[in-house]
Amino acid sequence: MATLYIVATPIGNLEDVTFRSLRVLREVDWVLAEDTRRTRVLLDHFEIPQKPTSLHAHNEAGRIGAVLAALEEGKDVALVSDAGTPLVSDPGERLVAAVAEAGHRVEAVPGASALLSALTVAGFRTERVLFLGFLPRKVGARRKLLESQIGRPETVVLFESPHRVAKTLCDVVDVLGDRGACLARELTKRHEEVLRGPASELAAALTEAPPKGECTLVIEGASEQEALDAVAWSDAEVNRALEERLAAG
Repeated sequence: MATLYIVATPIGNLEDVTFRSLRVLREVDWVLAEDTRRTRVLLDHFEIPQKPTSLHAHNEAGRIGAVLAALEEGKDVALVSDAGTPLVSDPGERLVAAVAEAGHRVEAVPGASALLSALTVAGFRTERVLFLGFLPRKVGARRKLLESQIGRPETVVLFESPHRVAKTLCDVVDVLGDRGACLARELTKRHEEVLRGPASELAAALTEAPPKGECTLVIEGASEQEALDAVAWSDAEVNRALEERLAAG
């Protein structure tokens, strides 16, 4: 049976590629890449002669038919993103859903991930983690999403633009309080940097000296007391609930 391989690639340091990833990229009949120029650098470095075809957010739907046809012909296909693990805040979910629904095999070839890399160096609890991807650009929508995390104990991981990361941290302080935070920037690259501290301190530092490159934010989960406070009802809420129940019989 032909297979669609979801292949993780390095997020910076090319030494992080796996032997299996290289083998699969050499052996498949077709490589789909979010940015063919970036993927070409990886392929050329390891002397893989594949010529990748673009698959990004704007053309993914239009590629599905051709991929299904290739799989029907018994051809193996590999999907890679710009860097890291495909589908993690990157295109591909519609393709995978269509391939799986058509009855073809989908196989993960795991490897580098900015999400997991940042989480492991942050120093926060890891037994329960919530990944929010990229937060909305509009302030109102961003703060509303953060409000949904009030009182929740999960460590939060999110991606953010270097131009907005300071504002996002300010929103975190306003909505969730001055929780512990970690900014992991340019992970595995030459200028890798990991900053830890209260969200307010990181916001101030990054406002004064805006970061460059790819940023992953890790936010500490709510404390036990915060979680209890979030679910506790005020006297007014108790009275209102009683009135509603009595009115309903």
